Amino acid sequence: MVKEYVLNAHGNLSRVEELIAEEPRLVNAVWDWGGGDFESGLGAAAHTGRKEIAQFLLARGARIDLFAAAMLDQVEIVKATLEAYPEAVNVPGPHGIPLLAHAKVGNADRVAGLIEALLAPKE
Repeated sequence: MVKEYVLNAHGNLSRVEELIAEEPRLVNAVWDWGGGDFESGLGAAAHTGRKEIAQFLLARGARIDLFAAAMLDQVEIVKATLEAYPEAVNVPGPHGIPLLAHAKVGNADRVAGLIEALLAPKE
């Protein structure tokens, strides 16, 4: 059931809604794809730019993470996190997808600009 949930969280809101209605605890479940690649439903929605799925899950108690915040253009969350943990700008997300890619797939221009500035070579 967890695998089905995470797979559907990549793009099938109606199935995610059905699964959460059937088993609400799935909202924070993660699937291990192997090799340390753990993915939640929120993580799946975040790297595919599926804002409606992310918002649905967050409204039902999903634990927000840096990658979801980046995709949703939550610049205050991303900025505060990166100020406290600057190395997090380079931490890979699910499937090794970078933080900047999450911002770009969500058309999160404010967060993308912040990340690009942090990644720019220092003069």
